[in-house]
Amino acid sequence: MSVRKDEKRGTWLVKLHYTNHDGETVDSTKRGFKTKGEALAWERDFLANEARSTSMTFEQFVGVYAEDVRPRLRETTWRSKEYMINEKLIPFFGEMRVVDITSKEIMDWQNSLLKAKDENGKKLSETYIRTVENQLSAILNHAVRHYGLPANPLQKAGRVGEKQGKEMRFWTTDEYLRFSEKVIDRPEMFYAYEILYWCGLREGELLALTAKDIDIENRTISVTKSYSRLDGRDIIGPPKTKKSERVIALPRFLAQELQEYMEMECDIKEDDRLFPFTKYALSNTLKTAAKLAGVKEIRVHDLRHSHVSLLINLGFTAVAIADRMGHESVHITYRYAHLFPNQQRNMADVLDALMNARSENHER
Repeated sequence: MSVRKDEKRGTWLVKLHYTNHDGETVDSTKRGFKTKGEALAWERDFLANEARSTSMTFEQFVGVYAEDVRPRLRETTWRSKEYMINEKLIPFFGEMRVVDITSKEIMDWQNSLLKAKDENGKKLSETYIRTVENQLSAILNHAVRHYGLPANPLQKAGRVGEKQGKEMRFWTTDEYLRFSEKVIDRPEMFYAYEILYWCGLREGELLALTAKDIDIENRTISVTKSYSRLDGRDIIGPPKTKKSERVIALPRFLAQELQEYMEMECDIKEDDRLFPFTKYALSNTLKTAAKLAGVKEIRVHDLRHSHVSLLINLGFTAVAIADRMGHESVHITYRYAHLFPNQQRNMADVLDALMNARSENHER
């Protein structure tokens, strides 16, 4: 597209040349603008709201993508995507037309991420780079599916990030118990960590729990919502996925502990949050208490990993674990299998026992 002076009429015009959402090339002219500024403003508006094509700049197309996708997502999910787009995608691709982005531009961008460092001077993790790549791919796939982009150039360029980290950190039961001794004098924190370790809830699921979600008689926790903090406000929304809505059976000792906790909080109402603090408070307390206990430092989310690891070590099936954890797919659960290498030795021992038993029977 271009803006130029119409010498015959003494006004300004916009020459249109773009690919519409059906993949067709369109040539047209819009005349009659009194000033160049009016023509440029109309051109920007047309690109953003009418053409909605891959002839737009990447930054303009992001606006279209947001209009299409944002209503379908949780606000916290969109904010996370928006941050990555603004920080890692628009600075590089913003002024390029979507249709002009090739695998070469993608590789140049990937190389810039590999060289980049965070605010602490550390290189970006491979899993974070993969997450940002996924966001770029989502935008380009949207352009392919709905706005006539012939192909996603990221597929041709290939990926440089890693789908999952090389190391998954977790605590053994002994490590967790040493840690829990250091927070036992803070009941609200102690019981929060008890649920995280022995039930494997996500942080947001824990912080959204209310008194009516705990069924002491039947020893269950109902997970139906998730907590987040946005723009200084507490937000209670739906859980991460449909599979995240679940009922978790409590071990008897934990049901008794939670009954004690709710009796201590005598003025708590059915819809009051059981743990009215933030993710930051959980993280900060965990870090401090872990240091006091002399156990390795992990993140709050790693307590969820720890629960999965414990269940694997106890011999539960991946399907049963996935159901308890609210994993969208059993394949997610399989990612944890490497955490207990002694399972291989246990398998070998069981096979030995089987053959020894057969040999003894044969000798008889």
